[in-house]
Amino acid sequence: MLELYDGALHVSEILSRWYDEESESNYGAYIPFIGTVRSEDGIDGLSFDIYEPILQSWFDAWQLRAKEAGAVVKMAHSRGDVMLHESSYIAAIFSPKRRVALEMIETFVEDFKASAPIWKYDLKDSKRIYARERSTPIKGSGILGGKR
Repeated sequence: MLELYDGALHVSEILSRWYDEESESNYGAYIPFIGTVRSEDGIDGLSFDIYEPILQSWFDAWQLRAKEAGAVVKMAHSRGDVMLHESSYIAAIFSPKRRVALEMIETFVEDFKASAPIWKYDLKDSKRIYARERSTPIKGSGILGGKR
């Protein structure tokens, strides 16, 4: 399940709903990862643009990978502005065994950073500035990857 939201994520509502959705699925492990906007470089927040067709394709591949391991992967991400100390990203793995969930959440989050077509901008002094220094070029993106 991939969910996209305008603005900051409502963490407790999303995690609670996901837990309720899977509560009778006989999973022994539920491991969430919550990404929040932290204060750095004088920013007021971050803003995100998403290319949804590629993100959905990437996520669909992860759903198949999770299913092969007997697990379920869920993800929520923000579009637009997210201010300091608010959440822009939540991922969760549900699995019968904790080791599968622990390993998969780490791999999923790292692959998300390397592969998801999401562009990050700093919000500073009412301006939206591409965060090139803190962005990761997407694998195989060529000139779109922002290589200097």
